[in-house]
Amino acid sequence: MAESIISRFTQAAGLQPRKDAPRPVRVIAVASGKGGVGKTNVSANLALALQMAGEQVLLMDADLGLANVDVLFGLQPMFHLGHVLEGRCSLNDALVQGPSGLTIVPAASGLKQMASLSHAEHVGLIRAFSELARPIDTLIVDTAAGIADSVTTFCRAAQEVLIVANNEPASLTDAYALIKVLSRDHGIHRAHVIANMIRSAADGYEMFEHLRRVSERFLDVHLNYLGGVPYDEYLQRAIRRQTAVVEAYPSAQSSVAFRNLAAPVRKWPPPEGARGHVEFFVERLIGTGAYA
Repeated sequence: MAESIISRFTQAAGLQPRKDAPRPVRVIAVASGKGGVGKTNVSANLALALQMAGEQVLLMDADLGLANVDVLFGLQPMFHLGHVLEGRCSLNDALVQGPSGLTIVPAASGLKQMASLSHAEHVGLIRAFSELARPIDTLIVDTAAGIADSVTTFCRAAQEVLIVANNEPASLTDAYALIKVLSRDHGIHRAHVIANMIRSAADGYEMFEHLRRVSERFLDVHLNYLGGVPYDEYLQRAIRRQTAVVEAYPSAQSSVAFRNLAAPVRKWPPPEGARGHVEFFVERLIGTGAYA
């Protein structure tokens, strides 16, 4: 598997200078230290909220061996990232249309080898996105939970990192551990925090402040509070219906919260220039320059 993906996307096909490169893509990695905090729901609803606001959004399921995005939307994709790695299809072939024109990159489910890919294979997947020529405003990368190589590699290849946490002690402890690894080992010194399943706005901000104080005291990192998503029965109903709450119940409190999260994200400036390491859509950042 490694030989196939590396040979395809480290040679000329995906990494040549392009004079007609489309506009740069805002890439946002969504991560969490602990599983079960609602990260994938946040990724999916934020992506759909951006799409419904007029952006062209690509949502990548980067929990490579335990795919959930397609399940959340009730989709049955023909191809997934495992097939791309094997060379059975192109990344473009694997794309699936979701609600409101949202485009989804599905991952595999229950494939052990996908959960234990090498660093070179993760890099190959990132470079595979260079073959996409379609207009894209934002790529949302829904990473796996924890601090595995896939998580840190995808976070480093993005311009922005969102950390999803809730008020449980284990969630905050693991969120701090993730922030520590990203800052100390991978040079990521800025992240945004989303407080999920909160009981009140004050509850969410208090959780963030606790995480911010500890992180900024002991780490070289700056955290920004993007906002909170309340615990909402309508969100649970949407999950059972295999749909996104922002589409199924647009007036629900959680739907309003996701639209409020999307509003400042839309104002984030597009990336300017490559940073000298592996990034998604790097050709769109370097224009006519060559990628080494």
